Amino acid sequence: MFTVARFVRANNNLRNISVLRPRLGPPFSSRTFFQLRSNQLNHGLQLQSRNGLQQLWLIPSRRLFTAESNSNRNPNSNTSLPRRTIFSRLFTFSKYTLYLTLSSVVGLVVLTSSIFIHDLFTYTTRHVDRVPINPLALNLERGGPKNLPIARVLVDDDEDEDMHRIARDKPRLVVVGGGWGAMGVLQTLHLGDYHVTVVSNETFTTFTPLLPSAAVGTVQVRSLIEPLRKIVARPRGHFVNGKAIDVDFGQRLIEVECVGNGEKVYIPYDKLVIAVGSTSSTHGVPGLEHCFQLKTIADAQAIRRRVMDNFEAASLPTTSPSERKRLLSFVVCGGGPTGIETAAEIFDFCQEDIINYFPKICREEVSIHVIQSRGHILNTYSEAISQYAEDKFKRDGVNLITNSRVAAVTPEHVIFTSKNADGKMEQHTIPTNFTLWSTGIAMNPFAKRVTDLLPNQVHRKAIEVDAHLRVKGTPQGTVYAVGDAATIETSLVSHFVEFVEEADKNKDGKIDFDEWEVMVNRIKQKIPMAEDHVTKAREIFTMYDTNSDNALELNELVKLLEDLGNKITSLPATAQVASQQGKYIGRKFNKLARWREREEQKVERTDSDTSPTTSSSATSLSKDDVQLKKNIIDISDESICSPFRYFHLGSLAYIGNAAVFDLGKYSFMGGLAAMYAWRSVYWNEQVSTRTRALLMIDWIVRGVWGRDLSRL
Repeated sequence: MFTVARFVRANNNLRNISVLRPRLGPPFSSRTFFQLRSNQLNHGLQLQSRNGLQQLWLIPSRRLFTAESNSNRNPNSNTSLPRRTIFSRLFTFSKYTLYLTLSSVVGLVVLTSSIFIHDLFTYTTRHVDRVPINPLALNLERGGPKNLPIARVLVDDDEDEDMHRIARDKPRLVVVGGGWGAMGVLQTLHLGDYHVTVVSNETFTTFTPLLPSAAVGTVQVRSLIEPLRKIVARPRGHFVNGKAIDVDFGQRLIEVECVGNGEKVYIPYDKLVIAVGSTSSTHGVPGLEHCFQLKTIADAQAIRRRVMDNFEAASLPTTSPSERKRLLSFVVCGGGPTGIETAAEIFDFCQEDIINYFPKICREEVSIHVIQSRGHILNTYSEAISQYAEDKFKRDGVNLITNSRVAAVTPEHVIFTSKNADGKMEQHTIPTNFTLWSTGIAMNPFAKRVTDLLPNQVHRKAIEVDAHLRVKGTPQGTVYAVGDAATIETSLVSHFVEFVEEADKNKDGKIDFDEWEVMVNRIKQKIPMAEDHVTKAREIFTMYDTNSDNALELNELVKLLEDLGNKITSLPATAQVASQQGKYIGRKFNKLARWREREEQKVERTDSDTSPTTSSSATSLSKDDVQLKKNIIDISDESICSPFRYFHLGSLAYIGNAAVFDLGKYSFMGGLAAMYAWRSVYWNEQVSTRTRALLMIDWIVRGVWGRDLSRL
């Protein structure tokens, strides 16, 4: 069967058209040329082959094949095949548009129906009767250095068989904190490997990179938080709403002050992960109690209330011009990502919402100031990104004050100093009713307590850990620290004796080049961050071999290690670093759990071969379990996994309907396209599908109806 999509009919005369039809059956061959005769279009088409055979064919209208003019037709004829009419094209377009619309409607109906059906089954009545509970959980024993209650058994340890088995057989893992590092650990742990307890003074984890957006209502705070109990439920863990205030490393007890009643309790641990984060650094500036910070949900809510109060007060008829300017002056101390993104969000808020719903004078008199101690904002990013951000802020009218330091903050002013043209320091004052302090980090109180209890903890801003993230000074394999609360050691001199003993094979007190290569390999294993600085081993050896005797004296070696240590930079205090460290700890604990399972199987096989009775077997197994637990704690991390290595995925920042990406060797800067890429990255990094959905809805609501101007 064939179809003629186009054919010629002029004055109802006979037209001869050659048709090439491949794969034709009898009576025509596969490549026979036919003459197409059309006397009456309503009765069909007659096909006549050149060998005289005739056959009448009914031509379906849906299929299509090519028709070409016969070679014996008049060459002077300019008759051509007609094209599809505009009506036919409109019909095709309308048809497919209808298909798309109907499919979208059907999909929406199916989705809505599924949601309602799921919601229908959530309204169920569940009765809880005779919940099993250990009596020791209701009457805690007392002990420890301060004779406090010790929560060795929790109230939900015996809720089901799995919980009871985990509480009885598995090591106790306590995670202090609920930030990025803690989430990395919890999301990586395998189910049932540890008796997990999370201690946090907040009942939720916060997606901190979007706090500047929440501070002006671009997104809602509920879209940035996920309840910790839901996250802890996956590894069948427990949650204690409290604040860790002290620790006893000898008895392995964490002192926790419970939120609400203020009572204190000890929580025992076999492994402890400290992920308490950090606080803002004061730099000795007086008056910081008049400043806002932006580290928590409470901070974002307080900033939003103050911003709305300022605009509402500025729009009152009783407000004087000078007071209005002070109310509409926003000062950001710090030119890092948090400060820059907050300034950009305030500018967007004024441009997109204030100008539409408040008196225009409120928008006209808004002034945004960024005070930066360095020469450029975003100084940890590439130079091109810093310049791009500065140019963007200058076009937007944001006042960038660089090479300046804040001297004091009062309720009505910010006082800062800067050098004039003569190089002398001058003092300046900015009237304001809003000051954000975002200039570096300081040690968390619990982290400070840990460093005070341990020797050789001399870092001023964080707990010093080794390459395996183990806290220095504690029994190895028991206490770890991640995120802003930790900093990986960079000093090589502190391992001088160890390096010399391993490398000095002939014990002559000198290090020749072969021994230096052995030391270089050991340095890479001990402190992986030094790897990039010792790649040219021969050049370094020659540089510090001052007497040219092809050997390094001990004093020369000390100088070499000291200089190398000074070149190593600490990892930045970012969410990316904390997340990778948390996941590293989680994977390490999983490997330890697999090792423990193999050891348990060995014990069970040995016990089954040597114990004649069930009772003696049970007793022997119980003793072996105790010894096995001790062996798991004492096993070295080096035998389980390699040291932690940070992989930089890039840094990004929002600068007001535009974004910048620093990907190491490459940089990406742009307007709306970059902003949507920035949103996509943060949307993908959300903790749960729930927060992804809420975040997407917030962005849509902002685009359609604008930000919420209510003060809550």
